[in-house]
Amino acid sequence: MIRKISFTALLLLLLVTKSCKKDQYISPTGGDEPKAKLYTLEHQPWYPQFNLPADNVLTEEGVMLGRMLFYDPIVSGDSTLSCASCHRQTKGFSDQRRVSKGITGQLGNRQAMPLHNLMWNKLFFWDGRSKTLREQVLVPIQAHDEMNMNLYSLVKKLSNTPRYQTQFKKAFNTNEIEPLHLAKGLEQFLVTMISFNAPIDKLWGRTDTLNVISASALRGLNIFMQPTEMGGADCFHCHSNIPFFGINSLNGSMSNNGLDLVHTDKGFGNITGLSTDIGKFKIPSLRNVAVTSPYMHDGRFTTLEEVMDFYSDNIQLNSPNLDINIASHAKQLSLSSQQKADLVEFLKTLTDTTYLNNPALKNPF
Repeated sequence: MIRKISFTALLLLLLVTKSCKKDQYISPTGGDEPKAKLYTLEHQPWYPQFNLPADNVLTEEGVMLGRMLFYDPIVSGDSTLSCASCHRQTKGFSDQRRVSKGITGQLGNRQAMPLHNLMWNKLFFWDGRSKTLREQVLVPIQAHDEMNMNLYSLVKKLSNTPRYQTQFKKAFNTNEIEPLHLAKGLEQFLVTMISFNAPIDKLWGRTDTLNVISASALRGLNIFMQPTEMGGADCFHCHSNIPFFGINSLNGSMSNNGLDLVHTDKGFGNITGLSTDIGKFKIPSLRNVAVTSPYMHDGRFTTLEEVMDFYSDNIQLNSPNLDINIASHAKQLSLSSQQKADLVEFLKTLTDTTYLNNPALKNPF
């Protein structure tokens, strides 16, 4: 059931929003000069409370620095590959290829995850290897099969580039660029990637649902949210609505959804070393899922229809470490063609076109 936001909660959120002043300034180092202008994130009633890094206050200069670094191929070993090369805005900041290709032409073994609402995530990467966004942003830069760039070589390259000399000075009041400044700049930009303006979001507090989403999509929502014993698909147990599937479910929990009987990619098990974690991967957010194909950690499914076929009839119920929410069914869902079509129509209502076209997130060059 979709809950209305309470008047008290709404009032508190509005007060938080109004308390942000656009003319506040801050020194990145705590001194008096130079001062950077605070970056104002506008809070909306249907957002969760912001979870911003306390030691990396957002400034316009810092966010712009991160935006420049995100789109600039200077961050790769041969200056040919940027973060945006594998995270395209029109694709929900995901990759249209099954797996991404590094500067050497080497292919990875996982699909690039879409980027949105990152400030609320607690684990990053499909295997959960990073616990903070600041840690995560430096991993692809250094990975040999991705950007293959030594951080200190990158710092030297940035230090010899006039526009970055200027921008790091503005953002962090430093003439000596360090990897930490690089990570903080990227972190500032990435936490501004907020997506909560899809058709489904407009259901908050509404009773005239058919004026917001189609009858088919509404049926799909009900199938998504209902347990199997009530004729639903029980999707919500893993993809919880916090709110409306905008945040990686259950704080980024790891799960084996029954793709394989034999796990050639151990996923979370590679990180923890526990046999009980083999084959588990991060439960992804479904925000903008209609534009972020291909699907699953290895990009094996090209369309949402293929995903529906898998969850309906092809789950490997004997897969080791199968998620308890799936194992408890002990049988395939066997969804009808209409149910599958309704689920796909519902998932399309999670597409936030405002986010996909947000000029503040576009290439600044």
